[in-house]
Amino acid sequence: MKNQLSFPLFFLLLLLTACSTETTPPPITKEKPLEPVISSPEPIDATDTTDATSTLSTHIPADWSTLTGWADDDLLSAWHTFLQSCTVLSKQPLWQETCSMAASIQQTDNAVLRNFFETNFIPYQVIDDQGSDEGLITGYYEPLLQGSRTPSELFRYPLYAAPNELLIIDLGDIYPELKDLRLRGRLDGRRVVPYYSRADIMNSPEILDGYELVWVDDEIELFFLQIQGSGRIMLDDGEILKIGYAEQNGYPYNSIGRLLVQQGELPLEKASMQGIKQWGQQNPDKLNTLLQQNARYVFFRELPADLSGPIGAMGVPLTAGRSIAIDPRSIPQGAPVFLATTWPNTDKPLNRLMVAQDVGGAIKGGIRADFFWGFGQEAGNQAGKMKQSVKMWVLMPQGYTTPQLARQ
Repeated sequence: MKNQLSFPLFFLLLLLTACSTETTPPPITKEKPLEPVISSPEPIDATDTTDATSTLSTHIPADWSTLTGWADDDLLSAWHTFLQSCTVLSKQPLWQETCSMAASIQQTDNAVLRNFFETNFIPYQVIDDQGSDEGLITGYYEPLLQGSRTPSELFRYPLYAAPNELLIIDLGDIYPELKDLRLRGRLDGRRVVPYYSRADIMNSPEILDGYELVWVDDEIELFFLQIQGSGRIMLDDGEILKIGYAEQNGYPYNSIGRLLVQQGELPLEKASMQGIKQWGQQNPDKLNTLLQQNARYVFFRELPADLSGPIGAMGVPLTAGRSIAIDPRSIPQGAPVFLATTWPNTDKPLNRLMVAQDVGGAIKGGIRADFFWGFGQEAGNQAGKMKQSVKMWVLMPQGYTTPQLARQ
């Protein structure tokens, strides 16, 4: 009876502190960092898929011939991306044999790689909780901002490291059904209360004094950097600084593009990243109010300069054009996923083997993915335009237990 009574209290606390399902690298722990903290996130254990308990989709065994475009995909870059996943997956019983065999392959032409996947994996088509086989895919990328390690009239918008007072509470050890949920908050006396919102931080920046990593010159570019989760800063001394996601304040993501459409500020067809940036440039007096409508705030860490790509939620570098962010309640982290979609704003087929190596605050749903386009302006153009229909097949080794939808 005691446990039955305590659960609603924990659930209420969960709601009050804006729960999150993201899996993240460990937070920076250095006391009040006045200098940038250089830290490569340690790989985390991806969701153990031996006994899958997904609640957002069902996985139906499929024949390889039903994967649209499978026979035409150039698999080499996807292969190297999958081997990156195996550095984490190989610790799980389900994946040990498959990853061991993958590491032993010397010849990597398409015929050999295709045979490896077809021999050692079963493709499962992803069906959402409404019975549909189609969902949504968007895009993200690694932007370049202009900045400085010291504030000035030009560089006046700070990127912050994760503050030490930010609490991350994992209830999964007590309630297994909450294993994907984390509380984020802060102490107020003996009470745990929600952490500061974006509006709190923007209106009272002194609450994060001492946690500044760098300052940049453009407020809306900083906002979109938080949405992308990683990026590069061209410093005023010529140095290129790589930064990645460290933590967030625990609030749900709220799309400012949707708000602009609802308010009549933008037509739906222009509510892309490029359209929102243009609106911000034309309406600087309204920009702060708009940005504060998304209460979520992201904190960063400085990353080693020699990383091949930004670090995803699995703790491995992402690969441009082959890594996706998914909802881990639907797709096992680290798994290969075949996508059948189209290039942004076109009918040109984009059918490609990807690897689920990341998660995102706005990536929620049974058939939902975010396509990582890489670094730079062209990657940003593609990411900003991408909002396509997609079909997905997750590739899993023998012994995989298919998930069942939660009872409504």
